[in-house]
Amino acid sequence: MLVALLLRQGAVVSHEQLLDGIWGYEPPASKVLPTHVNSLRRALDPEGTPHTESVIRSGKGWYRFVLDGVRLDTADLAEQGEVALRIKESGRLALATEQLAGTLGLFRGEPLAGLEGPFARAERDRLAERRRALRRERLECLVLLGRFREALDDLADASGPDLYDESLLALRIRALYGCNRQAEALNTYEDMRIRLRDELGVTPGEELRRVHTAVLKQDDGSLLGAAPARLRVGVVNELPGDVGQLIGREVELAQLIAPAAPGSGSVSIVTVDGPAGVGKSALVVRAARELSADHPDGCLFMDLHAHSTQQHQSPARALQRLLRSLGAAKGELPSDLDELTAAWRAATSSLRLLLVLDDALDADQIRPLLPAGAGSRVLVAGRRRLAELDADVRVTLEPLASGDAVSLLTHLIGEERASREPEAARRLAELCDGLPLALRIAGSRLQNRRTWTVKYLVGRLAGDEGRLGELRVGDRSVEAAFRLSYDQLTSEQQRAFRVLGLAPTVEFDVLTPAAMLGRPARDTERLLESLVDTSLVQEPRPGRYRLHDLVRVHARRVAEAEPEETVIARRAALRMFLDAGRMASDWGVVAFPTGPRPTAGSFSGWREAEAWLDAAGGELPDVVAYAVAFGEIDHACWIAHALCDYFVRQGRYHESQTALETALARVDEADDEHMTTGLRVCLAYTSVYQHRYRQARALFTEGLCLSRYHGHRIDEARALSGLGSLALSLGEADQAISHVTEGVVLSRRLGDDWAAAMARLVQGRAHQIAGRDEEALACFAAACTHAEAGGRQHVLGRVLSLAADAHLHLGRHGEARHLLRQAVHLSEQCGDVFFCARSLTRLGTVEQGEGDPRAALAFHRLALELHESLSRVTEPAYDWLEMDIRTRLAHAHLATGSIHEAHRQFQRVLDVYEARKRRKAQRA
Repeated sequence: MLVALLLRQGAVVSHEQLLDGIWGYEPPASKVLPTHVNSLRRALDPEGTPHTESVIRSGKGWYRFVLDGVRLDTADLAEQGEVALRIKESGRLALATEQLAGTLGLFRGEPLAGLEGPFARAERDRLAERRRALRRERLECLVLLGRFREALDDLADASGPDLYDESLLALRIRALYGCNRQAEALNTYEDMRIRLRDELGVTPGEELRRVHTAVLKQDDGSLLGAAPARLRVGVVNELPGDVGQLIGREVELAQLIAPAAPGSGSVSIVTVDGPAGVGKSALVVRAARELSADHPDGCLFMDLHAHSTQQHQSPARALQRLLRSLGAAKGELPSDLDELTAAWRAATSSLRLLLVLDDALDADQIRPLLPAGAGSRVLVAGRRRLAELDADVRVTLEPLASGDAVSLLTHLIGEERASREPEAARRLAELCDGLPLALRIAGSRLQNRRTWTVKYLVGRLAGDEGRLGELRVGDRSVEAAFRLSYDQLTSEQQRAFRVLGLAPTVEFDVLTPAAMLGRPARDTERLLESLVDTSLVQEPRPGRYRLHDLVRVHARRVAEAEPEETVIARRAALRMFLDAGRMASDWGVVAFPTGPRPTAGSFSGWREAEAWLDAAGGELPDVVAYAVAFGEIDHACWIAHALCDYFVRQGRYHESQTALETALARVDEADDEHMTTGLRVCLAYTSVYQHRYRQARALFTEGLCLSRYHGHRIDEARALSGLGSLALSLGEADQAISHVTEGVVLSRRLGDDWAAAMARLVQGRAHQIAGRDEEALACFAAACTHAEAGGRQHVLGRVLSLAADAHLHLGRHGEARHLLRQAVHLSEQCGDVFFCARSLTRLGTVEQGEGDPRAALAFHRLALELHESLSRVTEPAYDWLEMDIRTRLAHAHLATGSIHEAHRQFQRVLDVYEARKRRKAQRA
């Protein structure tokens, strides 16, 4: 009864419809209906609800369920399914796949299970068919995205109606073809043809015959879709939010969005120049939003900070961020500008992108950032006229004409208010010199002060003789507007504004200003949002804030008047980065014997601290430079030291090097003498991963001597272990054991579990290389004990994977399998893709050793898929891992008798090796 009412979507249902739908051809007397309805009313209505207000309304011969406030999962299914299909039609296949999976997840077993009657059966059939249709749509997305194995897994257990579903079989054939299993695809078609003939007496339909023909012709386009569509797993759109009404820029906007010259296959470049505050950013963002639909491969936004007092965006740093935006693996990218430029052009060669470059300095900063894809467009905004840049269109943006400036002001304060004081409004527009930034700030003050007249504001603005230094247009400046905006803040807003100008990074979340203000996060968020409302603070995306460059200059200037507050706020901000670095580090508390302990409650644990650092992105080395610039040398050293492990684990070696070298250059001025050795050992540790072995040896040796001289035992132990790791990297196994043996003893005595685990790991690897597997296993077991005591999973997963190698070499497949499964689990939890792939391919070797080469093939292929998610420019051992996986894969093919495929894999190994040799020769 309840289902029959609910699924009518609030419509009136007659007694006859209910009786026939629930009981079928032999319904009971209609008087049974009130009994059931009254039972439902007692269960669903609050006590004492009259029938006229019940969720089940009634009239002569009918009932109706009132759906106000009722959410049906069938409605969710319809709504989410339609959204998913629209996304698929738009070409965003990866997003459509995710949406379809979520929609299918609404099903929990059989719909309306256990309910009898014609209505329930009809609805059950309808929902089951909807489920099959959505499943087919998702499977097609997987095929078009090239995720063939995932599609085959979904199709593996066909039963019931699915056995005769030709659309599903067509998708299975396409997925098999995509996996290079053409023969199996043809056999699948033949099996279905025979089944249809023998059991149903029919022949395959048109769709299935068309797919069969395409397989015979090896028609990739028909079967798998266009290659670019398969490879693109998501469309990036980094454009900032729109800026509201754009007044007086109609001509310039039309120039920016005009189509490129017909037949032009090159990259179109449009430049916009003009003074600060004139509205360049607002104009190019509006134009980019208008153009976004014409650039299906992504819309990127990059602030180059040419006139920022805090961070200058070099071409190399900008390219690193752009490559990551397009999906480069998280990790180290080249620091060399030529290599980055080549990588960027290769990544964009097949894409039609829209790139917005804001606050550009000169043509040299822009040229390396130009994408290579035909039909791409670049919008450049800057204060300088970039005559050296070959632009298709150039727009010089002047301050708004008097009439447009007054129109903008009128829009902000309202027609009625402006019309009462037309002369004052005109004068205010003159004082703001037609600069939209100044007009918006002044307008905001009038919006929030309803008792002020425009004339009163003109008097206050005219009386301020301050200037913002470089921001001058004739004899006018926006300083007056900034100062006025600040003066009208509440005292707590003023304090918040001042400390925001002291933030070490351009962007920040609520935690940084909360620490600087010494206030709870919720109160701080309220303050930030109130400053967003005044146009003094920007919120480029939810939860992330920043100050406009010019506003930040003003905030720092007013902060100078409160020197004691400035020192406290600056140190509180630096303390946040120090706490995050130390909590995110695997090294443990013992590794940081000096400096302040992490503040209680700053982060709930290492995962939260690491996520917070991730959000800061490439600005982390700038935090160290910021501390140095303001004389906070100890904080600079502590932060660089604390971030070392975080950077190295993510493969961000260049950032680690930059931060450490910045601090090390001023370490003699630090009060904490422990940093003299600590920073050197960290830089040596980073250099090993960068394969800068000569520098690493010199730094480790220097660090060892200094640590012994100063009695810094922790650094002494780490320098010894580091020398052992370096020797191991150079193939000097005996020398490695000599160094780390002493390091192990010292680390254990100090309770440094991380250093002891790493020393034991190096010791085990050295024994392993020398063929002493039992000795290696003993070392790995000790390393596991220390890793578990340290409570971090990164090290433990790596130790287990390495220990499994020794068991494999000894033929102990069961022990190796046990360790590798643990290693895979830990690597997945930590996001360690490299060691996850390494462990999976060894699980394949285990399966082959146990006599199941087909299972081995599955593990090797999964490892190869993970390897492909890495990047050669971010993972130093990329080539080694690929050669290792393909060699094992080739042996598995040999075991199955696939000689040709084995030969192909061995040849790929040789190709990778030769390519690596050529790259080394070119670098030399």
